[in-house]
Amino acid sequence: MIDPTPNEMQAMTVGGQQGGAYLESIGKSDLATLTETEWDRFIDAVVTGYCDHLRELAGHDRTRLDAMTPEVPF
Repeated sequence: MIDPTPNEMQAMTVGGQQGGAYLESIGKSDLATLTETEWDRFIDAVVTGYCDHLRELAGHDRTRLDAMTPEVPF
């Protein structure tokens, strides 16, 4: 990813943590030893963690931006 936004950087961290948590849950740390199913679940944990957190951050941003928008005076 070129020039990730602060939200993307936070989401990458969370996605990585989710992937790490999955690896810990199966007792493996060497990606080369994962079965095809384990690999799929690892990738799913990383991508889902990233996307979910990015959506959460976007929701916070939307709320903050909406609060900054002045009401129409008519």
